[in-house]
Amino acid sequence: MNARASLTAKLMSASTWRDALLDWSRTDGLTWIYILKAAGAALLSLGIAMKLELPQPRTAMMTVFLVMQPQSGIVLAKSFYRIAGTLVGSLVTIVLIALFAQEPTLFLLSVSVWVGICTFGAARNRNFRSYGFVLAGYTAALVGIPAAQHPDGAFIAAVTRVTEVTLGIVCAGTVSALVFPQYTGDTLRTVVRARYARFAKFVADTLAGRADRAGAEQTHTHFVADVVGLEALRSFAVFEDPRTRMRSGRLSRLNTEFMNASTRFHSLHQLMNRIRANGQHEVIDAIAPYLREVSPLLLKKNGEPVRNAADAEHAAAQLQAFKESLPRRIGETRTALESHTRVALLDFDTAAEMLYRFVADMHTYALTYASLSADLHERERTEARYVPRTNTTAAGVAGLRATLVMLALAAFWISTAWTSGGTAVLNAAPTCALVASMPQPAKTASQMAGGTVFAAVAGFIAMFFVYPRIDGYVMLCAALVPFLLVGMLIATRPGWAGYGIGYCLFFSFLAGPDNFIHYDPSSFINDAIALIVSMLVTAVACAVLLPPASPWQRNRLLRSLLRQVAAACTERLGRARRSLESGTRDLMHQANALTTDRPDVQAQMLGWMFTVLEVGHAAIDLRTELANLPDNACYAPSAAWRREIQRMLEALAALFGTPTRERLVASREATSTSIDAALQMLDAAATPREDRHQLQRTLSYLHFIRTALLDPRSPLNISMPGMPASHPKGANTAA
Repeated sequence: MNARASLTAKLMSASTWRDALLDWSRTDGLTWIYILKAAGAALLSLGIAMKLELPQPRTAMMTVFLVMQPQSGIVLAKSFYRIAGTLVGSLVTIVLIALFAQEPTLFLLSVSVWVGICTFGAARNRNFRSYGFVLAGYTAALVGIPAAQHPDGAFIAAVTRVTEVTLGIVCAGTVSALVFPQYTGDTLRTVVRARYARFAKFVADTLAGRADRAGAEQTHTHFVADVVGLEALRSFAVFEDPRTRMRSGRLSRLNTEFMNASTRFHSLHQLMNRIRANGQHEVIDAIAPYLREVSPLLLKKNGEPVRNAADAEHAAAQLQAFKESLPRRIGETRTALESHTRVALLDFDTAAEMLYRFVADMHTYALTYASLSADLHERERTEARYVPRTNTTAAGVAGLRATLVMLALAAFWISTAWTSGGTAVLNAAPTCALVASMPQPAKTASQMAGGTVFAAVAGFIAMFFVYPRIDGYVMLCAALVPFLLVGMLIATRPGWAGYGIGYCLFFSFLAGPDNFIHYDPSSFINDAIALIVSMLVTAVACAVLLPPASPWQRNRLLRSLLRQVAAACTERLGRARRSLESGTRDLMHQANALTTDRPDVQAQMLGWMFTVLEVGHAAIDLRTELANLPDNACYAPSAAWRREIQRMLEALAALFGTPTRERLVASREATSTSIDAALQMLDAAATPREDRHQLQRTLSYLHFIRTALLDPRSPLNISMPGMPASHPKGANTAA
């Protein structure tokens, strides 16, 4: 027994160790693989640059740290835009030197303006296109400022700069793709599966009453991040994976359809809550059986979650069958309710329409998900695409800030003739551009300055105490590895990325060895001080000159968010819905990033997002129904009831353009009046059955807008305390 117990204990111990090792390999093990790959790629680029006798091998080494990422698709995407930016920056450098080489003041002014323009582009594009703008500005400063003192060598300097950058990119991409590769496409497929499963569970929990308000808000916040994250992964994966390239259009379409389905479900849920709060229990009892049938439709036939595209095909078939049977069944249920009040009928019609629209959007989403199992599919052809764009004003402020920082440092350089003043000026370019797209640029720039202080100390030790005592490339690699591993380890720690970036980049800048090393302590110290000063000046500028997290910037985001409804009421229908979803969720993502330490502000912005999406979608649906009405005089835009609806849309656009108490009252009155006018038209006109259904759908959207305007939990009413829950005018149609 003792021997058997001992053997069992050993087996359990071995199993525990194996499980722990597997867990480590999936977490910290992957981090260490990435760290070692980055260090190896940096040393490889350094060795090749030295062998080719390039002027500054350290540039290739720095490039590796700039583009290296854990997944190969991200490295390739980042590299592509970095090369493009470097080529553009080199071209601009040659032009500026040709124009202003003999006028240092004008040259520095033009470079500062160019860097400001590139920083605007880097802040505006919150994806790896921003790196193209970063490099376009940085290259102009890095190549132009030294070359301006020797204009005849500007072209050679630009060519060698491009060569060094390209070498670093090739080394990073090769190592990332060949050594324990991690593919972005695999992550993308995992995210697509997980999001569908999470949304299906959220729908089931919400309809069953298992999701509380706080949990639902948190889930919707995750969905916003999912939309942004999936589009980023798609844009990376197309660089590495031909299968993803063939499905790129469908993945973009899938993102848009998910946004539509999640918004429609939230609108349905909110409407049911409003109906319940108004005591319309007969409407709840009538629609509840249909809601209970929805959740099983999103699963496999045996009730298990959908795990891949093939499973989604079955879910799409179930949704299709349910959608086709729903109008007839809803019609039968409505017949039983015709003896109730008109308010109850409007509530039921609106709830039924929201349910049908949700099922239709979910069916479309499942069809696109199922189409991913095929390499080629007709759903690949789509114009729907989520494009992240930072608020134009915020990006403009970042560009202006970069220009002012460059000009201030340039003025200091000219007035003091500081030997390392040029280093301070050229380093301000990438620092301003790198932090421009970050939610806390002042904090990131400060962290980079702290990392540079550490890099200066480590670089001084390497330069003046290690290098003189070694000989040969192998010994050089052995000496550099500890320094590089420390920096990469810091860069991978949560909350310490700024320190790690500053250390890795500027250790390479200060102590990256050249073919002929110049041991000049005073120049080393001056350059280190210049780097730190440029980052501290950038941090101060970001903290003082309209910082992103300031109330001013939050208010700008909120105004941009509300204007999405105004655009939904007036913009061309062909792109209105896509613009609404993409723009609203992108603005919400920016707001979340800027208010990580303010959960109260995040909750407020989330409430506004829901209101904007609900009202915006209803306005677009309303306009779509009106646009599809038959060519008949009673449906013409000049008809009285159509004019009332148009006035309502104008009042709605004015309300969300600048919310005030008076405009909210006017919007409520206009909505009530338009509902009354549409009801009179429906009662008076002898119209075909299909036309009546279309008019009833129009009434449903009008009624939904009015319930949203009356909702006491809406930010519109919360931000204007004292507003009554209803208004006497049009009370007969109040919900």
